[in-house]
Amino acid sequence: MSNSSYNPEQPDGTARPGRRRRSSSPRSVPQSGQPQTGWGAAQPPQRRPEAAYEATGTMPAQPGPLQQAHQQSAQQQPPRRRAAEETAVSEPVRRRRPSGPGGPGGPGKGGGGDEKERPRWRRFIPSWKIVLAGFAVLAAGLFGMIAVAYAGTPVPERAQADVDDRGSTIYYANGEPMAKLGTKRTPVTIDKIPLHVQDAVIAAENSSFREDSGISFSGMVRSVWSTATGQQVQGASTITQQMARNYYDGLSKEVSIQRKIKEIFVAVKLNKSKSKEWILEQYLNTIYFGRGAYGIGAAAQEFFGKSVGELTPEQGAYLAGRIQNPDAFDIAEKKGNNGPTDFRYTYVIGQMAKLDPAKYAGLPAKSPKSPKRTSYKVKDYFKGIKGYMVRAVLDELESRGITEEAVKTKGLRIVSTFDAKLMRAAKAAVHQHIDGLTKEINASLAAVDPTNGRIVAFYGGDDFRYDEWNDAFRSQKQAASAFKPYVLAAWLESGYSLKSYLPAKGPVKLPNTTDINNDHSSAAASVDVVHATSASVNTAFAKMGEKVGLDMVIDVASRAGINKQRLEDVRAKQNFLLTIGSSEVTAVEQAGGYSIFANHGKHFDNHVIIEVKDKNKITMFKEDQTPTQVISETSSADALVALRAVVTSGTGRNAALYDRPVAGKTGTNNENKEAWFVGFAPQLSTAVGMFRQECRTKSGKVVKPRYSLCPWYRGKDAAKETKYTPQNPYSTAYEVPLGSGFQGATYPAAIWKSFMTEAMKGKKVEQFPPAANAGTEEDLAPKPEPKKTKTPEEDPNEQCGPFDICDNPNPDDTGDVTNDDIGTDTTDVQGGDGGPTRQDIATVPDPMPTRREDG
Repeated sequence: MSNSSYNPEQPDGTARPGRRRRSSSPRSVPQSGQPQTGWGAAQPPQRRPEAAYEATGTMPAQPGPLQQAHQQSAQQQPPRRRAAEETAVSEPVRRRRPSGPGGPGGPGKGGGGDEKERPRWRRFIPSWKIVLAGFAVLAAGLFGMIAVAYAGTPVPERAQADVDDRGSTIYYANGEPMAKLGTKRTPVTIDKIPLHVQDAVIAAENSSFREDSGISFSGMVRSVWSTATGQQVQGASTITQQMARNYYDGLSKEVSIQRKIKEIFVAVKLNKSKSKEWILEQYLNTIYFGRGAYGIGAAAQEFFGKSVGELTPEQGAYLAGRIQNPDAFDIAEKKGNNGPTDFRYTYVIGQMAKLDPAKYAGLPAKSPKSPKRTSYKVKDYFKGIKGYMVRAVLDELESRGITEEAVKTKGLRIVSTFDAKLMRAAKAAVHQHIDGLTKEINASLAAVDPTNGRIVAFYGGDDFRYDEWNDAFRSQKQAASAFKPYVLAAWLESGYSLKSYLPAKGPVKLPNTTDINNDHSSAAASVDVVHATSASVNTAFAKMGEKVGLDMVIDVASRAGINKQRLEDVRAKQNFLLTIGSSEVTAVEQAGGYSIFANHGKHFDNHVIIEVKDKNKITMFKEDQTPTQVISETSSADALVALRAVVTSGTGRNAALYDRPVAGKTGTNNENKEAWFVGFAPQLSTAVGMFRQECRTKSGKVVKPRYSLCPWYRGKDAAKETKYTPQNPYSTAYEVPLGSGFQGATYPAAIWKSFMTEAMKGKKVEQFPPAANAGTEEDLAPKPEPKKTKTPEEDPNEQCGPFDICDNPNPDDTGDVTNDDIGTDTTDVQGGDGGPTRQDIATVPDPMPTRREDG
């Protein structure tokens, strides 16, 4: 760059950075000591003040004497080389430091041109002022971000979905608890929790709770130190933080800084917006104490068998100590190791003494040992016969839209229809009569209150844990002659009377039906409806069904509670065999079905639930108390005449009770595969059914079942089975005859009588309504002619009836009962009313359990 082209501005018009250059060009000043004057004299380049401002940012001042001297000295220096010039120009402006008192060249340190320049590396070291300012900016930014995050963190409004989960309780009909299912939680208000229990929890978890702001910095430091030294006894989270984490939705329990910061913000805001009492109440109702107990209310019951209001300071301290690690304490105590919980107890009572010396200073010395608690027993509500009741309740709730999950979490109050005493009586009655027989013989029992449809008792098995099949509700067996009362009801409802005569001899031929016969001969060609019922005459009921039509029979039976689809299926396959009991029924259906005779023709749907209330004690639903009038009261009253005759003079005399009137009907099917007695008093209708099954392998070998189930595996250990599976089992159940000594009049009637005797104890003796004698006679067979003479051997006072049942042509028959024949498909077998002896059933295979059929 030449001096003649010097310009303090860049080509683009902007000021050039750096200090002004001192030009060494001869044209800068005149050569002589005096400046030239006049026209054409060489003038020094004049510079606008604005140019100096543009280049340096300051307006130049007028040069003084000292400045002129400096300029002259600069002019005398030799010109710089181009590179040096540009380097000097590009350097930032520096202030010259005087070398001594006299300035440059004067006396003092570093005079003249020997001055050393500042080392370049120092320019990278910031000033302490800059460092301090940087820290201030960072701190301000950090606190600003925290403030923004705090302001942007709302207090959650929605609690966690399971925070209020509580198990439901199923009650017996009398209000006594039967079973508790689901989460153990009993919410209590803070005023019901003793102060010493509150203090124990505060001392154990957060001693500064009542004064702090929701968080504790000292607690955080203490937690870090205690964890590092292995002496952690109190967590870093305050009670407010724990409550927020366990109560509100949106605060997960993952271990992360983000979650912890959010938890802290929420805790601080909760502390400002909620009272300490409210926070402590939520905390004590949600925290887990072990043994499946959530909340202080459930913990008091689980560990000490009392309500929270009855807890002592020592018991409160023990429970408070468990909060730290309840699962670990459970495991230790199950093994008999109380050391961990005793240590925690000692720590808590010590903290209580520090928290309030006036109240608890003497506690460590007074009660150094932890309080005695109840033994830990896992209650299995599905054990024994109770499991069948619970399952029946759950199944009915499911049918009403209440799932098992809801039962476990919604805190429902479920009142069942069951009577605990009668449930035990049902089991006892069954075992009283079948113990000692082969285990292949099974019995089911169901008892229904005819005035409301409540199933008050049943027997469906001994232990639900090992055999979940409930015979009373699920085993569908041929009703045999126990179905005939529905045909009787249809006959009477159609306007026909009990005085009508029906055929007593077979065979009876009906469309699309196997010929129907009786299994015994009759001295008379016809009988009236009462005798046809008491003696269970197949041919009579077949013709009654033909007369009224199967539509009428199915309508009556289905409205009385028998499954209609099954009835229709039997009609499609067997037609009029339906009238003598070829349809399948359950014990529950039969007990409910006969209620139309015990309750003036009315039927209530069978059910096991009286009512359900939610956790707020609001009724969700109640039992339906609207009956169905299946038959008229007059038809019901006349049917009672015939059904009472079964017990007083017919096939069901073994069932008669000594103190009150009862009525019912026997039933025994082909080859004695099923046997029934269904009967009732005005207050209770009960059905008893029996059947037999054996377990056979594919080769036909009979094997012993396990827990009433045919084993799907060989040996004793299912884990070792390599060939068979539950889908391809080792053995399968087959139904076989009960034996020659079994019919409805024997074992079923005996079981029924034992149960009803117990069930009717203390009950008022109620009478059945008198006969209505309604309807018109409709003879389907000629009336028999009366006998004109009697043999000398006959007792003139003996009432043998049209079947001459006083005669006993069968030496194996005692003459007390007469059974019926339902043709080639179903036939009842004769037997004595005293029941079979052990010799009578000697042909039964070796005793073995049986498996329930799959429907």
